[in-house]
Amino acid sequence: MAKKTHVKVRLVPESKPDSPFFYYVKKPAGGEKAKVKLSAKKYNPSTRKHELFVEKKLPPHSK
Repeated sequence: MAKKTHVKVRLVPESKPDSPFFYYVKKPAGGEKAKVKLSAKKYNPSTRKHELFVEKKLPPHSK
C-alpha cells in the first residue's frame, strides 16, 4: 500500500481559536513543508473580515 502524500489539517482563527468556524485544508505529509505550521489569511464569516487562520490539531472523533 502506498504512503499518503497529503494530510488533512484544520485551520482556526488565530484571534479566537474556539470560534465555531474553521477550514479544512490539505498539507504535504513529508518533506520540509510538512514540518512548518500552516497559516493563511482567510475570510471569517462570523466577523465578516479576512483574518489569519493557523493550523490546529484535528479534534478526536467518536466511533
